[in-house]
Amino acid sequence: MKLYFSIGSLLALLILSGCYRGPEDLPKLKKKFRSQINQFENQKENTDDKVEVAVEKLTSFQQAIANAENADSEFKRVYNQWHKVNKEVEDLNNEYNKLKEDADNLFNAMQAQTEGLKDATTKGELMGAINKTRNSYSKTLLNTQKAVESLNGLHGEALEIIKALEVAVAVGEIANINTGLKNIESRVDKIMNELNVTIAESKDLYETRIGAF
Repeated sequence: MKLYFSIGSLLALLILSGCYRGPEDLPKLKKKFRSQINQFENQKENTDDKVEVAVEKLTSFQQAIANAENADSEFKRVYNQWHKVNKEVEDLNNEYNKLKEDADNLFNAMQAQTEGLKDATTKGELMGAINKTRNSYSKTLLNTQKAVESLNGLHGEALEIIKALEVAVAVGEIANINTGLKNIESRVDKIMNELNVTIAESKDLYETRIGAF
């Protein structure tokens, strides 16, 4: 009698077979992937906090300079804040790369173990299920990469604003930076929401399709 499997039951069959004696050590790779989801989420929260503070400081920066006795010290403070943002974005990018690597390792292991199956029908259905899940998650990871790149772009734009204002102050002019600020502020929430989607979809992938078995 021919057997028909849903995607979930196909992946369950493969993962269960790896939990005890599978050659690809799927339990270890599953655990590593789940841990990296948490690491990425924690770094996203740290980055979000630093960006929020930096944007707030930049928003009040123009007035702070106008009232400051020592404008150079104000510039130093805001440069330092955005340097912290840059460090957090770099760390976020590193955590993203690790997440992508761990996902690739897990999918590659599932594919390798499937290739070793003798039953052609089961093998074909499993490979189809794995490829469908992998392609879907690859789109999530691509959107994540774009969001991290956008955060890095925000850092560059903020530095442009600060540098321009520093020159303006040096020649006795207080430049208006409101337009640039509004652009930065409006994009922060969108980027963070995209990163939240990545975290939610990563957890869903693990909890409903991988870690549940």
